[in-house]
Amino acid sequence: MSELHFLTVRDNSQNIRSLIKAEIDNIDEKYLDEIYNYILSKQDRQEISTSVKQSLMSKLRAIKIDAPEDFAENFDLYLRGEKKLETDIR
Repeated sequence: MSELHFLTVRDNSQNIRSLIKAEIDNIDEKYLDEIYNYILSKQDRQEISTSVKQSLMSKLRAIKIDAPEDFAENFDLYLRGEKKLETDIR
């Protein structure tokens, strides 16, 4: 990602943040509790999403494949049964 793109995204984020703050200042007080709870729910979802991604990546990193050295190269042969795993693994 280019530095210019990053700055644009960051600047846009700051502009949106300012617009949200300005709108909140104009909202009727009776809605503030609802808006606050909405913001908290979004933060909770973001945290859950991040932890799921991290645990998924750690699970993927932990996968170990016990296969012959030529398994990736000849996957189609193993898939069709032309090569057998039991006889080829030593």
